Amino acid sequence: MTTAQPTTDVLAEKHRSTLDQALATIRTRAYWSPYPEHPKAYGADGSLDAAAGLAAHEAVLNGRFDLDQPGTDGWTGGEVSPYGPALGVEYPHADVDVLLPAMRAGLPAWRDAGSETRALVCLEILARISARTHEFAHAVMHTSGQAYMMAFQAGGPHAQDRGLEAVAYAYEEQTRTPAGRAAWSKPQGKRDPLELSKEFTPVGRGVALVIGCNTFPTWNGYPGLFASLATGNAVLVKPHPRAVLPLALTVKVAREVLAESGFDPNLVALATERPGEGIAKTLAVRPEIRIIDYTGSTEFGDWLEANARQAQVYTEKAGVNTVLIDSTDDYKGMLSNLAFSLSLYSGQMCTTPQNLLIPRDGITTDQGPRSYDEVVADLAAAVGGLLGDDARANALLGALVNPDVKARLEAAAGLGEVALASREVAHPDFPEAVVRTPVMVKLDGSKPDAEAAYLSECFGPVSFAVSVDSTADGLELLRRTIRDKGAMTVGAYTTSADTERAVEEICLEESAQLSLNLTGGVYVNQTAAFSDFHGSGGNPAANAALCDGAFVSNRFRVVEVRRQA
Repeated sequence: MTTAQPTTDVLAEKHRSTLDQALATIRTRAYWSPYPEHPKAYGADGSLDAAAGLAAHEAVLNGRFDLDQPGTDGWTGGEVSPYGPALGVEYPHADVDVLLPAMRAGLPAWRDAGSETRALVCLEILARISARTHEFAHAVMHTSGQAYMMAFQAGGPHAQDRGLEAVAYAYEEQTRTPAGRAAWSKPQGKRDPLELSKEFTPVGRGVALVIGCNTFPTWNGYPGLFASLATGNAVLVKPHPRAVLPLALTVKVAREVLAESGFDPNLVALATERPGEGIAKTLAVRPEIRIIDYTGSTEFGDWLEANARQAQVYTEKAGVNTVLIDSTDDYKGMLSNLAFSLSLYSGQMCTTPQNLLIPRDGITTDQGPRSYDEVVADLAAAVGGLLGDDARANALLGALVNPDVKARLEAAAGLGEVALASREVAHPDFPEAVVRTPVMVKLDGSKPDAEAAYLSECFGPVSFAVSVDSTADGLELLRRTIRDKGAMTVGAYTTSADTERAVEEICLEESAQLSLNLTGGVYVNQTAAFSDFHGSGGNPAANAALCDGAFVSNRFRVVEVRRQA
């Protein structure tokens, strides 16, 4: 505690106002971000501009990424960019029997530092990551397949926002109980009162495991990482083998800040795997692992929840995101909004709509009635128009993250009548990139053989225009989909107050996040930190929300010491 105090004072001067603003914003739910979204905002005050960020990224390629971690017993790598080039980076492979005890050794000092110091150290880590956002953007782009601008924003400031949000919630939950000693006195009538001195200390559970995902390594990784670190735990980061670099950079920054602040750098460490090793299952059931954060397939998420019984497990799995189209007073705006939502990052987002439920007899619009076939054709034309220019298509779509997505895209065309065929898009800078526009398939919601398609998640640039007998039937299918399959997002378009209330009631009862009548520059598959909840934790798609009190409060316990006064 004493060795870190001078550094804590400096960090408080730098970051306490940011923490206070984050605490205020999670209560007001207003828009705010301390991390600039525009690429030209970087280059001053020690941050890297675009050219310096690219140079820093290229300097890491084709070499060893040394973290000076205990227990390194070899090197491993093998990442290949979805845009074509091999990254050529080798990372330390850890003997976890050596690494995990080393990580636990720093826990007492980290616990004793207190919740404010931990929060300020986390904010310093985020500030240093922010200064290197251009470098991180290249790392995210070349591991996830996101286009550069999306990698810059989603992998940079938006991910940093989510990390800061987790720190704010962690600090708020830990400080509900007074820090330090509290005097307790119970009157005893004529006798002397009973007096005790009571001390309350938030204590982390131990070592937390973050299991990273391929598509959004920082955006999905930072909430769990910073929530666990801020609540007094050590954090072992196990990246997806195709997306190691963004999280390896994160771990390196965290270790540097911890050491400079007087703490053991081994409080944050990296666990990479050799090809086919599958260390996530091995690590998940180790007794030292007390918290797990996971984003990925339902199958492995279910396995973690069933088998990692010694740990508090937070999962974001798969769902079937649905949009009900009943009516609209802005037909053009609805089509434009949906076209963008279906196209962004080739649909490789856990929030992208998959099923579009449209009444068989059509919908009412400000441009007159539109039949089911007309709505589908108009939406297909909107997507085609949005992506008709290859330069714009590349900027929106990015590259397919792995061959499985390409296989699903190609198979989807055989599931029904194709309303919008996918096409190949050539990338001028990366000829090996696999870039495909979305496919849209028409399915009859009344036919049992179509159910298998639209009630299964088809991750990637695939959507199903599902005809339903009526809005009422669409509402029932929406409820069944959320209840049985889960949903990260739900959307609806309606001019009917009764239908709006019905959709809202379904989402309240089935615990799904709802967006109504979006026609402007906000999309159903985007969420804003400090304001929007990502997932609810109340349906099969995820057992936690990013971010709320429940996401952080069970990462620590409050331990009380009573003393006779």
